[in-house]
Amino acid sequence: MTSVVARPGLMVRLRLDPWRVGALIVAALVAMPVFAIAWLALNPENNIWPHLANTVLPHMLQTTGLLLVGVGFGAAVLGVGTAWLVSLCRFPGRRMFEWALLAPFAMPAYLTAYTYVDFLEFAGPVQTGLRSMAGWVRPADYWFPEIRSLGGAILVLSLTLYPYVYLSARTAFLQQSAGALEVSRTLGQGPWAVFFRVALPMARPAIVVGVILALMEALGDFGTVDYFAVRTLTAGIYDVWLGMGNAGGAAQIALALLGFVLLLITLERMARRDRRFHSMGGPTRATPLYDLGPLKAGVAIAACSVPLIFGFLIPAGILVQMALSRLSLSLNAAFFGYALNSIMLAAVAALFAVCIGLFLAYGARLSAGRGQKILTRIASVGYVIPGAVLALGVMIPFGAFDNALDALLRAHFGISTGLLLSGTVIAVLFAYIVRFLALSFGALESGLTRITPAMDMASRSLGQGRGGTLWRVHLPLLRGPILTAVLLVFVDCMKELPATLILRPFNFDTLATHVYTFASLGRLEDSALAGLCIVFAGILPVIVLSRAITGRHARVSTD
Repeated sequence: MTSVVARPGLMVRLRLDPWRVGALIVAALVAMPVFAIAWLALNPENNIWPHLANTVLPHMLQTTGLLLVGVGFGAAVLGVGTAWLVSLCRFPGRRMFEWALLAPFAMPAYLTAYTYVDFLEFAGPVQTGLRSMAGWVRPADYWFPEIRSLGGAILVLSLTLYPYVYLSARTAFLQQSAGALEVSRTLGQGPWAVFFRVALPMARPAIVVGVILALMEALGDFGTVDYFAVRTLTAGIYDVWLGMGNAGGAAQIALALLGFVLLLITLERMARRDRRFHSMGGPTRATPLYDLGPLKAGVAIAACSVPLIFGFLIPAGILVQMALSRLSLSLNAAFFGYALNSIMLAAVAALFAVCIGLFLAYGARLSAGRGQKILTRIASVGYVIPGAVLALGVMIPFGAFDNALDALLRAHFGISTGLLLSGTVIAVLFAYIVRFLALSFGALESGLTRITPAMDMASRSLGQGRGGTLWRVHLPLLRGPILTAVLLVFVDCMKELPATLILRPFNFDTLATHVYTFASLGRLEDSALAGLCIVFAGILPVIVLSRAITGRHARVSTD
């Protein structure tokens, strides 16, 4: 769009780039929740920060820090160890474990937490079996670890989040120079020495990135820590806002939580920047595998089976057993209503997120300037904002808009508009789009980088503009990345709990909130079918991720 502005003795020609203007609008909308939280935290109606700082905040900070340390260590050990075994060792079942180890991705952490409490509590099958065998009667007769504790939360989150590390580490191991590994073997180094002295140092930046991604998920988790009564900063936001009715105090805790997020982002950026110092270049042939003997192969199978069994098979098996036992009662109109709500919200959010992500990715392709890059980075920042923080940041401006509009119309027309944005499906959709826009943008940006710029120039030489080139050239070539983006956003929206729980309208439930409500009441079996539907939906991106990694490695190895 071009406009001409007349001034005395001067004609100024202004060019408005719609791609940059659109990116600016999207970036402003994504950043709005963060600025709203900061504004409310600095200007609270009732400042309870001194009270929080002297009472509950130190405990929340300590608990959050311990949780992050524990989850980081657990996810790193499980992810790196299994990635090394399936990438560079040959043993029975290795091909199956390559994709099966991603299965915990499909199991939301809160579902794993709910099933393990039911499985390990006093009235559960494990303790019941122990009492029957040993003749114990009361809890005082024996000791059993408490699953509803900080240690239990660390265990559950490590089992469900280690795939982030597994993905990063496996990709790094597969891309390492086959020559470097072979040289170390010719020098008499065994598998363990090669792992610690060669492969692990080269893969360190990728491993750090995977660990930080897992920590970001752990930091934003609400369902697990709330159910286990672990008072982290995320749980504190919910308690202070909805329990104490103090949005300002909740915003102040949210600001402290964002400080943790910024620290993790800084570490992640440092790891990505350092990656170039460790890169050995892509392998020109397949990396040789270590043949493990019977004893070592058995250890490898056991090591790969532990996270798969405890992170996916046991929780999924418990849900299946519960769902089958209550199938006739669970398949009712209410269940189909929850499923319809989840599918509707996830589908609409995925559609908008993919359209906006495509707009941003194509705009970044057209303009390589620093300004466009900064705008797209800001527009993608929503994924690192925890769901509870994002929900608070959405409610503040939406509530202010509703109140201002209602007051204006009451004063001039005597009309009350009520709540048009806050407490509606629109607020939930907005939060979904802001939070998961980065997923669609990343998938589509990656797809666009594989399309040669020569095709753009050829299209432009044939008379097509930017929009025509996108519609007639790029979209047909982006069917795979678009499908991947839709799938990733759809599944994450299906699993999202804290933002949905806070922003949903009254008497409006999704599968995730339905499971949370019944699990909080100690009636997980009545919502097991809903939980199982969430797990089945999560299996789809696991298949996509596994095929993408395997296909990429196969292409590189045959080059």
